[in-house]
Amino acid sequence: MSYPDLDVGLTEEDIAARDMVRRFGMEVMRPIGIRLDKLADPQQVIDADSELWDVHRTYRELGLHSRRLPGTGGAGLSPLGGIAINEELGYADSGLAISIAVAGAPFAYAAASRDDELRGWAKAYAEDTKAEMIGCWAITEPDHGSDWILAGEPSSSNPAMAPQLKAVKKGKEYILTGQKSAWVSNGTIATHASLHVSLDPDQGMHGTAVCILPLDLPGISKGKPLDKHGQRALNQGEIFFEEVVIPEKYMVVPDIERTNVMLGYNTWAGANTGMSVTFAGCAKSALDEAIDYAKQRVQGGVPIVEHQNIKLKLMHMLQMVEAARSLSRRTMLYNMANPPGSLSHAVAAKALSTETAFNVASEAVQIHGGNGLSKEYVIEKIMRDARASMIEDGTNEALLLRGAAFL
Repeated sequence: MSYPDLDVGLTEEDIAARDMVRRFGMEVMRPIGIRLDKLADPQQVIDADSELWDVHRTYRELGLHSRRLPGTGGAGLSPLGGIAINEELGYADSGLAISIAVAGAPFAYAAASRDDELRGWAKAYAEDTKAEMIGCWAITEPDHGSDWILAGEPSSSNPAMAPQLKAVKKGKEYILTGQKSAWVSNGTIATHASLHVSLDPDQGMHGTAVCILPLDLPGISKGKPLDKHGQRALNQGEIFFEEVVIPEKYMVVPDIERTNVMLGYNTWAGANTGMSVTFAGCAKSALDEAIDYAKQRVQGGVPIVEHQNIKLKLMHMLQMVEAARSLSRRTMLYNMANPPGSLSHAVAAKALSTETAFNVASEAVQIHGGNGLSKEYVIEKIMRDARASMIEDGTNEALLLRGAAFL
């Protein structure tokens, strides 16, 4: 890369952390992600001797995995510094970046708890450098995915929209029955989960609460890891619950009204800005691959970067990438400083970054020509990984329609 990186406003600590993560990304994440992507069986990705665990362990040795937990001080980074790190992770491998991010989801709830046991989970996670504690955010179900963004809306109170995973209170315990679908990131490797459950099915999706729990309790089982087109290094799979008993303290957000605010606005604003930053990094990676290849590939006696058509393509790609980076950064900074943030901007940023990542990667494949279709070059993997992003965490179409309600 020869063009300047417009990383202005970073502190010295931010720059040091960003550069450290950049090295980790390109020396550890990128090569391992490529090798995991080529494994025929998704079970191999998560086997005990898989390199997946090297990624998680090495990242934790950097001391950054707990930076999002309440009370940790963000590892001494500014808000912009944290965003720059997330970009770098998405640049290296977007699927592994998502796995790293959601691994801390239940422990963020635990860290905010007043209960000693739950706070102990967060402390153990923060100190875990062996990747023995992996979290997941289990929200999607066989009949519920993008429609979760409707939570809190009057239409979501239809009983037909009630989540499949039910929680029935008995004394000082809850009994969980149901399932989460195959699209739960880290689903079959997670040791702990944050779950969205139905407390009152008569209120449909409106009757939802949030609990966290270890996934080794009696009655919990997991399906096979999902075999996918893209983001093959990201483990995803089903989780089943059959009369699973949990103490009431695990129901960390039992207030239905509060849950609907979290689901309908706070959670989606946070999740979508996170996705936007990750895939802004992915888009930049695709651009850089195209530039590097264009400088090396010779046609007509000169590197193709000298051809006018390629110059125009690359400049249009640069425009798209920097627009996505700008919107994702501004939105995340605003939402962090002004909770609950702007859902409209969050979904706009997610849609822009993910579509940019896919479109720029597609153009990069075109610039590579036939080589862009070969697995000898990483660009075809980046394009497949980016394609998945326009569906996960809510399809872009559904998200944009929901965001329009707040204009």
